[in-house]
Amino acid sequence: MAALKSFIEVRPDSHFPIQNLPFGVFKHRPSSLPRPAVAIGDYVLDLSEIALAGLFDGPLLSSSDCFLQPNLNKFLSLGRPAWKEARATLQKLLSSTEPKLRDDASLREKSLLPMSEVEMLLPIVIGDYSDFFSSMHHAKNCGTIFRGPENPINLNWFHLPIAYHGRASSIVISGTDVIRPRGQGPPTGSPPPYFGPSRKLDFELEMAAVVGTGNELGKPVDVNEAGDHIFGLVLMNDWSARDIQAWEYVPLGPFLGKSFITTLSPWIVTLDALEPFTCDAPKQDPPPLPYLAEKSSKNYNISLEVQIKPAGVEESAVVTRTNFNHLYWTITQQLAHHTINGCNLRPGDLLGTGTISGPDPDSYGCLLELTWNGQKPLPLNSNTTRKFLEDGDEVTITGCCKGDGYTVGFGTCTGKILPSNSS
Repeated sequence: MAALKSFIEVRPDSHFPIQNLPFGVFKHRPSSLPRPAVAIGDYVLDLSEIALAGLFDGPLLSSSDCFLQPNLNKFLSLGRPAWKEARATLQKLLSSTEPKLRDDASLREKSLLPMSEVEMLLPIVIGDYSDFFSSMHHAKNCGTIFRGPENPINLNWFHLPIAYHGRASSIVISGTDVIRPRGQGPPTGSPPPYFGPSRKLDFELEMAAVVGTGNELGKPVDVNEAGDHIFGLVLMNDWSARDIQAWEYVPLGPFLGKSFITTLSPWIVTLDALEPFTCDAPKQDPPPLPYLAEKSSKNYNISLEVQIKPAGVEESAVVTRTNFNHLYWTITQQLAHHTINGCNLRPGDLLGTGTISGPDPDSYGCLLELTWNGQKPLPLNSNTTRKFLEDGDEVTITGCCKGDGYTVGFGTCTGKILPSNSS
């Protein structure tokens, strides 16, 4: 069988071949309305133009106005059969053997826009955001740092996917600057506590699942059906002020140390595009309770990388390389657990994985681990080290899956640290 190929030239190292087609939302000009799109090579395909041309002609989408909306929430609410129909339609339209779009110069001009000319926006309205704690290596390292090596992971961690409710209002699109937060930190000697700009600002390498179809209040989602409720994944940097968090988190958990900003990559890569890259999830011991026991427990082989570029420096330094497949709790277990008490999820809700760390020191997913809470400065180049992030540092997360002759990628998730607004 010949490999699927687009009539649009796609570089071999592009994150956005025809096998991917991730969904996003863009504006062409500052005054124009937001419009849904998929990425193909170095272009965005405007789905509103494709819809207005009558090319979504399948039974589920032919009469829908979901691609005439300023976000993807209505499309997500239609469910997996509609997502599959859209993907199949778009792969056919963009294929090298299909003339409908390829040979229609007017439609091509209206619908295919260079990425360099558009502004990417948050693709969804996020009603609620929950952040999990699903990496065993991260949990062990954090526990060792703060509680010692005797019992670094709490007993409950191996029985349920731990999470807390995050702040949806401060979730931003990649490229948004990060203003160093102010708050209270632990006293350096006797009280009172320190107050001022965070002295321990950190990145967190995460991914997040975007909820597609939700569930009714009081009706949990079966773990073996949870995949049908997840539209896709994005890269996420859940920036953390470690000093603020350390002082505030007992007894109710993270608050101001996390809620100041969270950055997402603009393109949602669907679970259908990720299907060729499934792999077995780690063996869970003890076995999970029946409501979390999956017939087939799957992760995804997604290579992840973080780079830091200090101000005034040309070259970025790679500070970690890890993989999504290190997660102990799967995204489907996370969603099933979230709903087991009857909590209703809604289209566009976001479920963060928590920091993704691997077993080796060069695969840790945050500076807290990489520098062991500042005890071991991390070299960026021959004359620059970091304990935590400094003003002017630009952090970029990338992620991709390597296929046979193509790459399914997520693009980048980037933010630059600006000084605190303190007067």
